[in-house]
Amino acid sequence: MAIKATVFKAALQIADMDRHYFAEHALTLARHPSETDERMMVRLFAFALYADEALTFAKGLSSDEEPDLWHKDLTGAIERWIEVGLPDERVIRKASGRAKQVVVISYGRAADIWWNENRDKLQRLNNLTVLKLASATTLDLAALSNRTMQLQCTIQEGHIMMTSNAGMLEIEPTILQGGTS
Repeated sequence: MAIKATVFKAALQIADMDRHYFAEHALTLARHPSETDERMMVRLFAFALYADEALTFAKGLSSDEEPDLWHKDLTGAIERWIEVGLPDERVIRKASGRAKQVVVISYGRAADIWWNENRDKLQRLNNLTVLKLASATTLDLAALSNRTMQLQCTIQEGHIMMTSNAGMLEIEPTILQGGTS
């Protein structure tokens, strides 16, 4: 019998002073059986960082044809394709041809190795942003995980703060390529 996804609910309040975006999102996250709390919370962080009414969670781990999150316009064109982790360079190149903007949020002990192996090929992609989260940060994010979460994310002048009943966390992604637009 196949193991089913675990469902998490998140009430996420976002105050993004940099983009003038203020909203509350009631999110349902399906954690794939092979996914860790750390990866799921990085997906949730990616949502908070690029939040928009049209941003949705896609199939991610369940499909090679879809990212972890994407923002499509009303015609179905992909405005933003967001991958979490250490995706294959070919997947990123293909996404770069399909989407107006591609974002990779890398994390984990192998993130630096992944970037060093793929940097030369990826730097040719003008519509690619690559961010790296420190391992300590993603482990702290995982500690905020709960089946029902109440989270607040504040972004001001590039500083990101995630708060919940479990605590407060300042997040400082390292920009490896591009920007956070």
